Amino acid sequence: MLLEIVSPEAKLFSGEITSISLPGVDGEFQILNNHAPIVSLLKKGTVKIAAPSFDISKETVNKFTRVNDQLYTLSVDSGTIEMKDNKVILLAD
Repeated sequence: MLLEIVSPEAKLFSGEITSISLPGVDGEFQILNNHAPIVSLLKKGTVKIAAPSFDISKETVNKFTRVNDQLYTLSVDSGTIEMKDNKVILLAD
């Protein structure tokens, strides 16, 4: 599935992922390929992104923490997530 992460400053990431875990206002949840459409608000926490490979630009790489070759994390204060047709859009603050 395709993930796009956008902040007020810039597009932080765009690429294919295998899963994403998010800090929802009602608790943490995970989105996998072919997930049902969803829109949710996010609270302060850590977004975990799993992908076979990452292509993060030099301008935004300092926003992410590398856990291993296939897992990165991103801290958010709040945000909104939308999943539809295997495309996830994360608007992060």
